[in-house]
Amino acid sequence: MHQLFHDLRHSLATKLIFALGITLLLSISTWAYFNIKYQKKRIMQDITLSAERLSNTIKLGTHYAMMLNSRDEINQIINNIARQRDIETIRIYNKEGQIKFSNQPSELERATNIKDEACYICHRTDPPLQSLALENRARFFEDPSGRRFLGMISPIENEPGCSTDACHIHPDDKMILGALDLVVSIEEANQQIHHFEKGAIGLAVAVFLITSAMIFLLVLKFVNHPIRRLIRGTRMIAKGDYTTQIEVARHDELGQLAESINHMQGKIGEKQAELNQQRKEYQTLFEQVPCLITVQGRDYRLIKYNRHFSENFDPCPGDFCFHAYKGRTEKCVVCPVEQTFADGKIHFSEESGKNKDGKEFHWLVTTSPLRNEQGEIIAAMEMSLDITDRKVLEKELAKSEKKYYAIFNNIPNPVFVLDVETLTVLDCNESVGIVYGYSKEEIIDRSFLDLFKEEERKSCFEKIKSRSRAAISQVRQICKDGQTIFVNIRISPSEYPGQKVLLVTTSDITKRLEAEQQLIQASKMATLGEMATGVAHELNQPLSVIKTASSFFIKKVNKNEPIKTEILGTLAKEIDSHVDRATKIINHMRQFGRKSDMTLTPVDLNGVIRSAFDIFSQQLKIRGIEVVWEIGEDLPLIMGETGRLEQVFINLLINARDAIEERAQSDIFKAEEKQITLRTAIEEKKREKYVKAEVCDTGVGIPEAVIDRIFEPFFTTKKVGKGTGLGLSITYGIIKDCGGTVRAISEPGEGACFVIHFPIPEGEA
Repeated sequence: MHQLFHDLRHSLATKLIFALGITLLLSISTWAYFNIKYQKKRIMQDITLSAERLSNTIKLGTHYAMMLNSRDEINQIINNIARQRDIETIRIYNKEGQIKFSNQPSELERATNIKDEACYICHRTDPPLQSLALENRARFFEDPSGRRFLGMISPIENEPGCSTDACHIHPDDKMILGALDLVVSIEEANQQIHHFEKGAIGLAVAVFLITSAMIFLLVLKFVNHPIRRLIRGTRMIAKGDYTTQIEVARHDELGQLAESINHMQGKIGEKQAELNQQRKEYQTLFEQVPCLITVQGRDYRLIKYNRHFSENFDPCPGDFCFHAYKGRTEKCVVCPVEQTFADGKIHFSEESGKNKDGKEFHWLVTTSPLRNEQGEIIAAMEMSLDITDRKVLEKELAKSEKKYYAIFNNIPNPVFVLDVETLTVLDCNESVGIVYGYSKEEIIDRSFLDLFKEEERKSCFEKIKSRSRAAISQVRQICKDGQTIFVNIRISPSEYPGQKVLLVTTSDITKRLEAEQQLIQASKMATLGEMATGVAHELNQPLSVIKTASSFFIKKVNKNEPIKTEILGTLAKEIDSHVDRATKIINHMRQFGRKSDMTLTPVDLNGVIRSAFDIFSQQLKIRGIEVVWEIGEDLPLIMGETGRLEQVFINLLINARDAIEERAQSDIFKAEEKQITLRTAIEEKKREKYVKAEVCDTGVGIPEAVIDRIFEPFFTTKKVGKGTGLGLSITYGIIKDCGGTVRAISEPGEGACFVIHFPIPEGEA
């Protein structure tokens, strides 16, 4: 009996039947529970809705009688309705809780306690609730005999007719006039629920018993008997009998399992042979793998090693690993094999030594434990990867980096490494300290914008961010000692460890600009000297007028003759106007001769051309050269410096005059052909607008062979002594500083035309 119980307890069929039975029982019980619960809830909801509809019917039936204040009719209606089956009580309460109408005469005019169940539904708060959900207005209770009832309380709301009728007036502010309390018996519903519960439970028990019996029979036939045959067959295989076949004449999973076991026993011999073959292959792999492999015991002696190890270190059988690898007589201080024996984990290290040829050798070590069947660590396998070539490359890279830093720090121009978003200085070279006066520690982690004047930082930030591959020319920066310098900035994106950066190189051009300013100033002085004749003629006219007036005054004074007031006023006005004219000429020349401050400001190009012409007009008038004006109106302002731009157009007018004079000396020239044309207009190129200026002449023109060299310093086509070759070079530099371009167009013998384009600043277009 005990053995039978033991077999049943450990039987798969018993466990399967028990598990399925428990699952089936729980499933059917859950179904029965929720089905009964749902049906009870549904029946109660139907009863509640019926009671609500009956309450509304009573209120509608008594509404007209209440409007007429006909108490007899109200009582009659309530008593008639109360005769229906299952209706226990119908009460109407007023606002104070008195029962004004009821099918129970003994309850009339009785004042109820506000804490009673029917009243407490609304009066549990102060002020009382004026509206409740349907489920909150229903209550279930039992009488002393055990009968169950449903009570439905419904408010009687104030209506416009109640507050305006003459018979009984209720104030407008009263929302609730009373309540209708309907009590109905639910004994019939309880009986229905009881019968349903008994039926559902009986059905659940019947289904459980029938299903359990079917499961028991199926498990015995299709699971228990086939499994017993499989157990007998596998025990035969365990004894080494690979010929006995397991007979399970089925095609389900157990039949497939039996077939698999039969197939397995035929393959075991084949797999054993394959296993032996694989053992040989693994041994070959161990020997041929291109890394150093050794197996070491707990005494650090070499138990086994592969051919690659013996070729590099030439070990002896039973040699210590530290002697075979490095020729040491004692264990290494940091030994990954020792660590693996200590904690049974994989460890790594990097080692260096000499191979059997005496050459430097570097290898990367990985150690892992080898365990026996009991899980004890009996040896450690060490695999080493040759990294000698990588180490050589690392040394070369270190030399290259050192060379790079030497070049970086010895570049004569300051170099900054900036964060691409904030322009914070991440690194810089030694030249920064020479040019700006800051040490490397002082400038790193500061903003590159700190080197600019405060009012120029925003515009410089936008230029650097928007022109990450461009150059910015002639930018003012401030050194540590407060000195202002001019630099050219070149920006290029680059990579810095872990982030993108901007590589910024600055070139100090302060001395060059000063030399250029001196050269430009010298050119101005030469221009003023060349214009001396015209200026003298220009000043001679107002002086002649003043001389004539003064002679007239002296003559009248010597003759003691009075001067008429009209004549005196006329002469005084003439003298005053000509003095103003002379002053204007002198001031203009003084302003032209003054040094420029190299600051670009908004400039009216037409005004600059007119001012330049005013200074040079007498030179052209004396030589009979006509000037044709084709000036565009309402031109946008450009960025430039007025004095320097005047010099540009004076230089071009001088060249035009000389070209016309040269042609006049070598050719039959008509007077009307001595002509200079000045044009300005707006022109669009590549979807961008520019202000264009042209200075054209009818001179000898420029030979095609030299037209590409005319802007070079000291290059001139004039005769010796008549030109320095700096005029057009200075002109080119000034236009470039203003962001513009200039080019010459010419046909020999047809004159020349200089075309200048200035960009329109953002906002002016």
